[in-house]
Amino acid sequence: MSAKPTDDLSRRERQIMDVIHSGGELSAAAVRTALTDELSDSAVRTFLRILEQKGKLQHREENGRYIYRSVESPVRARKTALRRVLDTFFGGSLASAAQTLVDSEGGKLSAEEITRLEALVRKAKQRQQPGNSKP
Repeated sequence: MSAKPTDDLSRRERQIMDVIHSGGELSAAAVRTALTDELSDSAVRTFLRILEQKGKLQHREENGRYIYRSVESPVRARKTALRRVLDTFFGGSLASAAQTLVDSEGGKLSAEEITRLEALVRKAKQRQQPGNSKP
C-alpha cells in the first residue's frame, strides 16, 4: 500500500508521523514519550491505528508489542515535508525559501556552503538548457 500525501493528516497525526520519521521504528510507548505534550496511551494507540488505516504506517510484532514504521521512506518524507513548507510559507518558491535561509544566517555561510550552493545552481541551470534531458 503506498502512502498518500500528508495533506490528509491532522495536526496530531503529522506530529506522530514526525516522531516516527525521526525515530525510525518505534513502539506506541516510545511515540508517546517523544511527544511534547501529554497524551494517553490509548489516544496514541488510536492515532497509530488511524495512521495505519490511512496507509501511512505499518507495524510488526516484537515481544508482544507493536513496533511501527512509516510506509514512506525517510528521503520521501523529507521531500514531502519540505514541499509542504514551501507551499505553505513561500508560495511554492524554492528561491524565496533559499533567500530567507541565506538572509537569516546574516551572511554566515561558510566557503564550503557557498561552493555547494553555487554547484547546485549550476546543475539547475544545466537542466534548464534546451536539449538537456538529464533529470
